[in-house]
Amino acid sequence: MSCLDRSPAASTMDVWRKADAVCFDVDSTVCIDEGLDELAAHLGAGEAVAAWTTKAMTGNVKFEDALKARLEIIQPSRQDLEDFLGTRESCLSPGIDLLVKKLQDKGVGVFLISGGFRQIIYPVADELGVPHSHVFANNFLFQPESGEFAGFDEQEFTSRSGGKAAAIKHIKQVHGYERLVMMGDGATDLEARQPGGADIFICYGGVVTRENVAKEADWFVDSFHPLIDALHV
Repeated sequence: MSCLDRSPAASTMDVWRKADAVCFDVDSTVCIDEGLDELAAHLGAGEAVAAWTTKAMTGNVKFEDALKARLEIIQPSRQDLEDFLGTRESCLSPGIDLLVKKLQDKGVGVFLISGGFRQIIYPVADELGVPHSHVFANNFLFQPESGEFAGFDEQEFTSRSGGKAAAIKHIKQVHGYERLVMMGDGATDLEARQPGGADIFICYGGVVTRENVAKEADWFVDSFHPLIDALHV
């Protein structure tokens, strides 16, 4: 039987139904695209940046190396980013808005943890009703006067490999959560499941399925509907 057809264990379902918080990856999970890739395409460098994104999400290179390589290629200015955001349409994955609402109605904390950038993710958070304080992501830096690209904040949790696990440990400590779920599509999301980090990892393959990640997941889904249905049991 394929790992993609494997039913979740009873213990996994129990954690899902009793979770205090759920942390979602954004690119190719909450959204149907990769925000940095889309910005790169807007600036005419889509293919080169997408190749580095694939390497990072499959775990073939350190995340921080792929991040630096992608930014070296595009080096977006503040104006480039504003122009991109001004033309960007809603990119939510089907059903994510309903799942987030169901979780919030149950009193479950919802967080967005991404290797992407806050400036691109905040509009997504607003659309879902997730407070900006529940967003953990990278941050573009610009020259104060010219607005030219000046790098990124390397102090953010998600600027390096293992950063999502570190962010989750921080969330648990601050909020006192006992059961926390991580959901995403990539190797950096799988990394978040470790002692002190996420209790279970759910691999979402509705946009792209990375089999090396899916086979290690506690639960694989290609739609949010099984997750919604499981909340009602």
